Amino acid sequence: MKATIWHNPKCGTSRKTLAILEEAPDVDVTVIEYLKNPPTAARLEQLYKDAGISPQQGLRLRGTDAEERGLPDADDATVLAAMAAEPALIERPLVETDKGARLCRPQDKVHEIL
Repeated sequence: MKATIWHNPKCGTSRKTLAILEEAPDVDVTVIEYLKNPPTAARLEQLYKDAGISPQQGLRLRGTDAEERGLPDADDATVLAAMAAEPALIERPLVETDKGARLCRPQDKVHEIL
């Protein structure tokens, strides 16, 4: 099985999720450091759709100015554009496999798509 993790190596939850993926048998992991290689708004939209969550649910509030900017109450297109422009606004880690996508907070959510 192929798995892609949108990863921040400074995040403990992201590191723990990556460890689960690396220890899982028969999983070929692709790691994308999204702060260096941010996804497009369209890619984020698809990931959130596949995960069954809204862009607002994928918005990182802690350590960002998202609330001051009104992003939790903004429309999807505005949130996605902000995330694509400033990837620090993306909550992590996002993981995608053939079985779907998940925002893996807590990290054990990754088991749902393995």
